[in-house]
Amino acid sequence: MPPSTPKTEIRSKADRARLRRIALAAQGLTQSAPFGRGVSGAQKMISHLGYVQIDTISVVERAHHHIFRSRVSNFRPEMTEHLLRKRVIFEYWAHAASFLPIEDYRYSLPYKAAVKAREKHVRSRDDKMMDEILAFIRSEGPQRSRDFEDPRETKTGWWDWKPAKRALEQLFMQGDLMVASRDGFEKYYDLTERVLPSDIDTSMPTDEEYARFIIDQQLRCHGFASLKGITYLRRDNRLRQAVKDQVEEDLRLGVLEEFVVHHERAERFICRPGLLDSKAPRTAHRLHILSPFDNSVIQRDRAKAIFDFDYQIECYVPEPKRQYGYFCLPLLYRDQFVGRMDCKAHRGDGTLELKHVHFCDHDFPADAVNDAFAAALPAFLDFQKCDQIKLTAVSPSASHDSLQNAIGE
Repeated sequence: MPPSTPKTEIRSKADRARLRRIALAAQGLTQSAPFGRGVSGAQKMISHLGYVQIDTISVVERAHHHIFRSRVSNFRPEMTEHLLRKRVIFEYWAHAASFLPIEDYRYSLPYKAAVKAREKHVRSRDDKMMDEILAFIRSEGPQRSRDFEDPRETKTGWWDWKPAKRALEQLFMQGDLMVASRDGFEKYYDLTERVLPSDIDTSMPTDEEYARFIIDQQLRCHGFASLKGITYLRRDNRLRQAVKDQVEEDLRLGVLEEFVVHHERAERFICRPGLLDSKAPRTAHRLHILSPFDNSVIQRDRAKAIFDFDYQIECYVPEPKRQYGYFCLPLLYRDQFVGRMDCKAHRGDGTLELKHVHFCDHDFPADAVNDAFAAALPAFLDFQKCDQIKLTAVSPSASHDSLQNAIGE
């Protein structure tokens, strides 16, 4: 961002609390049903957030379902398949594999073009195999990855599953195929021309249009954003430059405002004019158990600067180096992250094991947090298809008995 002097500096506890509430309200985490309920609520939610990250880890309900459920109270996993089949959402790459609103399809085209040009995300260079896969799907209809496996011990030709699977992924990433539907975590691929609704804009966006789109998206779903956060994990230098240029122009014209948050270091953010003067959203006596891939915590630097919450998904960290556990879920109480919970759903016997509940060393009302945590567990338990809880460990250990009493375990 330009080296101008920001109009506002966030230093006081009150200003930081206001900022947290603005951020959480933009994420849909301050109200009980900010987007409504059911399928229509899920559709409004993803249109507002811009993406929901997909992940395969299943120690608890999968991340993409969890993110929906945190904002749409009666959401069920089968609603994702419904939205996909109804062409309300599509599957592609944001900063990671994600579900995206179908109306944003054209903004996936720059990345697809780069993949097709073999500049990014190359999975296969076997054009002959890809042509044969396309011809087969065109003739036989949607196919799964395992439909390209050969059960014989001796494998010959293009039917050998490993190169075929890479070719299938290449066709998907470069835009020739789309995910037409899912059966759980199994994807059915079909020709893009047969999946994409005819009224969807397929024109290639200019750099300026793409930059404007992503700036608007980030400000809508976060309330405010840093320059780094706007293009989070998008390794596209041209896009980053276009975003930087647009932000600088908007600041110059007064379309955007800039402010600084003082924490461990000064962090610059941009927002719409007047945002910081608006009334701070209210928060309820509620605790959210969030997914590690939730849109509100996935940007680690942002979580540290705004919430003083240093959060990292440790499933990718070698076990000896983990601080909190394999798959710790952030615990959000009112406008503060008060801890994290490493848990696992043992669906065979219907037990949700709370392997370790870690509370942060912050000044928050422990009894109120325990009560809110206990109140959040029944719905979370139901979502995991479990009917009983096993509490194993709590940190600090002095909190174990009070938490156990609160949840009645």
